[in-house]
Amino acid sequence: MEEKILFVKIFQPYAQYRNPFTFYYAQTYPLPPKSTILGMLQNCLDDWYGYNFNEMWKGIRVSIHGGFESIFWNYQSMLKGDISISSNGILINNVEGKQWLPLYGSIKSQRSPIYQQELFNGHLYVFLRGSSELIERIKENLEKPRKVLYLGRSEDVIFIKEVKYVEALEREEVEGDVKLKYPTYIKEKNFPIRMTKYPVYHIPVSVVFKNDDIPIKHKAQILKKDARNLAGISEVTKREVKFETVIYTGYDYSIILKRGIKIELEYIKVDNEEIRIIKDYGWL
Repeated sequence: MEEKILFVKIFQPYAQYRNPFTFYYAQTYPLPPKSTILGMLQNCLDDWYGYNFNEMWKGIRVSIHGGFESIFWNYQSMLKGDISISSNGILINNVEGKQWLPLYGSIKSQRSPIYQQELFNGHLYVFLRGSSELIERIKENLEKPRKVLYLGRSEDVIFIKEVKYVEALEREEVEGDVKLKYPTYIKEKNFPIRMTKYPVYHIPVSVVFKNDDIPIKHKAQILKKDARNLAGISEVTKREVKFETVIYTGYDYSIILKRGIKIELEYIKVDNEEIRIIKDYGWL
């Protein structure tokens, strides 16, 4: 199957890529995980959950580079539990199967105050590698999006600055140390790194929603217990998430390799810049 590489340049004013492994405060990943990128693309293509191009979505690889200008903290009151709409059209909330309460009014639903870490002014450089059919369709929809696009939360909108095909110009074997243009994620498993000062994250790379072990076609098929069915339903949609451990390279770091070990780099020219991707580890 013929492959193509698509480069997408993104500006994002605000972002919060929630790390689900933090509990006492809401930490954000420093860059969007692969699953977040794929979710944005599937939303753009109206291909919810990748059903129509399932095998192609499975084969797509992503290399994420860039970063944000600053990090700040918000002290927010977060809702707990499920949100639904009552029979008379009022927004209601339920925690752990207990009483349903209105979001607003004299008796309010349960809220939990929490510190939330957020990112400000992001400049992201995303490379997508996959089947030419899917990559061409992504390119067409990103060039002329039919809706407002976002990465992460629905309020974290993005602005597509550039979309174009690129090629890996050359490959080179290097040893000793490697310097990359921008912060990025590198697969941690078997990566021959010598120094261990780099942050390591467990990021989601794919999300599949299933009813009775069958992937759903559209978000309208999501099943859950709500106030309109107080007796409950036996079947609820299950969310299956696959995680991968990655190294975050950060700014101004040299990646020190184990002695005598060589790795292969790909060079991709974007405008007047040359971005390096570690061949076997830089593609998620």
